[in-house]
Amino acid sequence: MTAVRALSLAVACLAATPAFALDQGDYRFNGFGTLGFTHLGGEEDGRSYGIQGQTNDSWRGDQLSKFGAQFSYGLTDTLGVTVQATAKAEQDEWKANLEWAYLSWQADDNLMLRGGRLRSPVFMYSETLDVGYTYPWLRLPDEVYSLVQLTSYEGADAVYTLPLSYGSVTFQLAGGQAKDRDYYAYDDLHDMDYKDIFGASVSLASNDYGTLRVGYVEAALDSLIQGYVPSINQTREWLDLRGAKGKFTSVGYQYDNGTWLTANEWVRRVIEGDGQQAIDAFYLMGGRRFGDFLAHLTYAQLDEQDGRQNSWTAGLNYQLRPTVVLKGEYKRVDTSGGSDGVFTRNAQQVYDNAAYGLSGGATGVPTRNYDGDIVSVGVDFVF
Repeated sequence: MTAVRALSLAVACLAATPAFALDQGDYRFNGFGTLGFTHLGGEEDGRSYGIQGQTNDSWRGDQLSKFGAQFSYGLTDTLGVTVQATAKAEQDEWKANLEWAYLSWQADDNLMLRGGRLRSPVFMYSETLDVGYTYPWLRLPDEVYSLVQLTSYEGADAVYTLPLSYGSVTFQLAGGQAKDRDYYAYDDLHDMDYKDIFGASVSLASNDYGTLRVGYVEAALDSLIQGYVPSINQTREWLDLRGAKGKFTSVGYQYDNGTWLTANEWVRRVIEGDGQQAIDAFYLMGGRRFGDFLAHLTYAQLDEQDGRQNSWTAGLNYQLRPTVVLKGEYKRVDTSGGSDGVFTRNAQQVYDNAAYGLSGGATGVPTRNYDGDIVSVGVDFVF
């Protein structure tokens, strides 16, 4: 089995919308995982990197490592159940997560209806977000994939696939809610409610020219982001998202002919009511296979009100077995304009920066730009 064929099979089996239904009494069990380590160098201020700040100047495995299993069973020839569970680190503790638990009904050859806990249809790689084997990187481009932390919701969706002479086009409509979800901000965990979730996407998959996907998701947000400031022994309110509305637009394209491949995604996030401007981000990736090796290069950029983060990532993968790939990456990250980018600030640092701005420099600490070199090595596998 070639690596490309194994990749296609992994996507078909582990995607949230399976490419084929099960007959009554049939079942399918799949496992997947990543065992990886990452290290941040060159950051003189001791700042960590990533949504949960797990990438720092120590070699750590909790940023990248994760394990999961998926079970599907055909209740009838048209009705099925799917469950997916994962285990991954949240801050300094490993936790089990139920990512999917839904019933699906294949209404006809084109239409599938599902209800239960489903993947949030946000990104191009949302369906296989935890299955690192299905994408070339060890870590998905943070500039894009750090912008929405919600990975699943409770609700329903409808997926309609129309075959074409040159491929297929798939339409998806989704709706639901997600209550009491973890939201990581300012080096701490907070509770977030996502209400009135609505999502729509269309994907055009051609036989010879890759896949183009356009998506939109919105939700009513409910959270109060606070943090304890040791220097003044007080808890301060940083961001009030009660009654705010989040909107997320994405456009993605990927292509892989077995030798050359590319993956590209542009997104925009708008939160109405947070007093901030829209955030735009994108990445462009190109790669080539040389036998069992895959070399790839990615440029990514994140533009927000306070400034910009950009990065270059160079990676080299080696196909150990058809379902096991060894990956190595070097990522150079820079911020400008005083932007945090995906570097983390704690409550004390936020307070010090705000005090400096409000006092005209008489007190506090000014914002600064950050940069770093991130090295990651690991193994992705499916079975």
